[in-house]
Amino acid sequence: MGLTLKRPDDAAGSATPAIIIGLFVAFGGVLFGYDTGTISGILAMKHWREMFSTGYINPEDNYPDVTSSQSSMIVSLLSAGTFFGALGAAPIADHFGRRIAMILESFVFCFGVILQTASTSIPLFVAGRFFAGLGVGLLSATIPLYQSETAPKWIRGTIVGAYQLAITLGLLLAAIVNNSTKDRDDTGCYRIPVAIQFAWAIILVTGMIILPETPRFLIKQNKPSEAVKSLARLRRLDVDDSVVVQELAEIQANHEFELQLGKASYLEIVRGSLGKRLATGCGIQALQQLAGVNFIFYYGTTFFQNSGIQNSFIITLITNIINVLSTFPGLYMVEKWGRRPLLMFGAVGMCVSQFIVAIVGTAASSTVANKVLIAFVCIYIFFFASSWGPVAWVVTGELFPLKARAKCLSITTATNWLLNWAIAYATPYMVNSGPGNANLQSKVFFIWGGFCFICAIFVYTCIYETKGLSLEQVDELYSKVPYAWQSKGFVPSVHYTDVRDVAMSKPGDLAQLEIEANEKRSGEHATHMESIDTKSNV
Repeated sequence: MGLTLKRPDDAAGSATPAIIIGLFVAFGGVLFGYDTGTISGILAMKHWREMFSTGYINPEDNYPDVTSSQSSMIVSLLSAGTFFGALGAAPIADHFGRRIAMILESFVFCFGVILQTASTSIPLFVAGRFFAGLGVGLLSATIPLYQSETAPKWIRGTIVGAYQLAITLGLLLAAIVNNSTKDRDDTGCYRIPVAIQFAWAIILVTGMIILPETPRFLIKQNKPSEAVKSLARLRRLDVDDSVVVQELAEIQANHEFELQLGKASYLEIVRGSLGKRLATGCGIQALQQLAGVNFIFYYGTTFFQNSGIQNSFIITLITNIINVLSTFPGLYMVEKWGRRPLLMFGAVGMCVSQFIVAIVGTAASSTVANKVLIAFVCIYIFFFASSWGPVAWVVTGELFPLKARAKCLSITTATNWLLNWAIAYATPYMVNSGPGNANLQSKVFFIWGGFCFICAIFVYTCIYETKGLSLEQVDELYSKVPYAWQSKGFVPSVHYTDVRDVAMSKPGDLAQLEIEANEKRSGEHATHMESIDTKSNV
């Protein structure tokens, strides 16, 4: 098998431009990760707590602080904004295009950063959190859409998964900056970490100004001449090259065939095969959040402090470093193992790690117990970052046909953010002590472990193996294979240019149309050979 990801022999042209473009666009994940990561540290900064406190004294350290409800609102407002942003991404991406949409969405994010930087009290700070979240939500649905529509099929999983790598880098950068400013006794303790986000947005916008639009969007907009130029640039081939012409013809034929089956209204995408795929996409994004990783990155600093662990900022920094490093094997294995095996590997590993953390944290309270708790939190992060972190974005980026891709991706991403918001909002009440709180502390890991067990069942029953398939061949996979566990080893055989022509005169299911297209091609070939024989006899 070898250790490297081997480029297929039939992959013509150069994959380098598409890979570089896809990896650059993944940089947008830094905005998501950094904004998520800053709040965990900011909530624990003494100057920020004193400045934003409305009179509450935290009994844990007898210092001014925000209440559980205020903390919940501050953290969760970002996720509320991202939910509405993700839902709004589809009409923007379908109207302006994937590239221009990301530029506009970055400006929305910057507006939120301005409000947070200027704030000196909770109301303006949470307003900034909401608008920053709106921008992040818009980008989080558009970036995987752009990547999946430009990446070569043999390395698409690695490129789309790099979005999660950028998220982890953002989290790590946030932990480093927070650790550098946490002891400042002025507003710079939180304004510096927040304002740095302008740099990430400027980098993304500058790149998007010069990058090409996706050829699939241009086909969707009935702009074939521009689509040819875009695909030729991505493959580093001439616009007249037969490979470019054939690939674009297949994309266009698949799109026209799908349109013959029905339009992509919001009502249509919840029915039939599209509804099944949409449910799968929503399920994997929901379970990615319910696995509990953002509990660690939203509230990890505070949780470690309350568990009696010294240097909680350093522990948070370590967990972020592990998060980044563990993503790299996931980007490799998603194309080497495939989607299903890697997700199953992650689900089992996360489940075991979470239950050990819950048991140790509940049954023991000592220095040794704290070390065990930290160790298995780190092991859990490894399993998440190498599997469910990147692969959830890969799977949703591959699931849907062109006509419905933007709408479906916006809904699946909004599902991620809805659960993200619910966890961010509920966690302080679940974990903290005090009136009206559940005071679960380490017992909360029993909940996350239970959902990780559900993750394993979900992978076996619902996740189709899409490694090595083009986005158009994924449509064929769902048309021919009824159950997810039967998808391994599927070999595509449909040529949509042939099937489309047959479907125009006689609609039917894809398998039957393929048979008729093959019969038609065989008949035309036989007629052609008879004609040649007749001429030679004459």
